[in-house]
Amino acid sequence: MRGWWQDLTDLVLPAECGGCGTPRTVLCAQCRAALSGAAPRRVRPVPEPPGLPAVYAAAPYADAVRAALLAHKERGALALAGALGAALAGAVRAGSREARAVRIVASWRDGAEGAGTRTGDGRDCAGATDPVLLVPVPSARWAVRARGHDPVRRIAFAAAAELRRCGVPARVVPVLRHRRAVADQSGLNSRQRLANLADALEVTGSGARLLAGGRVVLVDDLVTTGATLAEAARAVREATAPGGTGKTTTAVYRRATWEVREERTAGSAEEPAKWTRDAPGMAAGNALAGPVRAAVIAAAPDSFEKNRN
Repeated sequence: MRGWWQDLTDLVLPAECGGCGTPRTVLCAQCRAALSGAAPRRVRPVPEPPGLPAVYAAAPYADAVRAALLAHKERGALALAGALGAALAGAVRAGSREARAVRIVASWRDGAEGAGTRTGDGRDCAGATDPVLLVPVPSARWAVRARGHDPVRRIAFAAAAELRRCGVPARVVPVLRHRRAVADQSGLNSRQRLANLADALEVTGSGARLLAGGRVVLVDDLVTTGATLAEAARAVREATAPGGTGKTTTAVYRRATWEVREERTAGSAEEPAKWTRDAPGMAAGNALAGPVRAAVIAAAPDSFEKNRN
């Protein structure tokens, strides 16, 4: 009910920019440019946790971007989900372009090259045959109750809608969940976060089947140390490895949730094979269409590859 009421008030009451507070706009042009104006890039936290998949981020976590993410997550500014989803979709496309470049090189040997598409506004929409499966990193149950919504899940549905407008067959597959309680991550360093999250996530009983044959992209709003994405990747790899089994428990969320209904009305080069060979619990011939990748809206400014020496 709280999420439904917030959606309604967002439509009726005057809004202010989630980034800078400019009145009567959900996100002003300047803050929108900070969020989605630059090309998404590969990011690598330092130190990089073991098992972290290739991660692409849309923007540095600072200023207007930070304010917009916090407004959506903590203050229930749900109208920002569309803009945040568009930024996340851009990060997903950036990872797909690199993966597709690798596939094209391989396809030259067979004389077949897939063709990409481009939308009228210039967005690059790489062609795809396998569906893109957006797997949101789950929020803790207590956090969902306190906020009245699951922010990453909501943004993931908006990103999937944006990708489909580009012709990318994308859908949200919320198959990850917590199997034990974890402490609040704020204030923990990278080593403490790894320990806090170790073996904390699992794929639901039917999740491995839902992930079969698709290109899995873990999605989150923010990456800091990378511990959460590394743990999420471990859970997916373990569940989809040959002979692997997802934990046999029911899904946390029912399909007929507000956010699932929202998906229907939303309008608002492969990673090197070492990730398959070296990942714990992973073996050749797994059910995934490629190695697990990840996309986020924001990352620490010093984690972007362009800034590395």
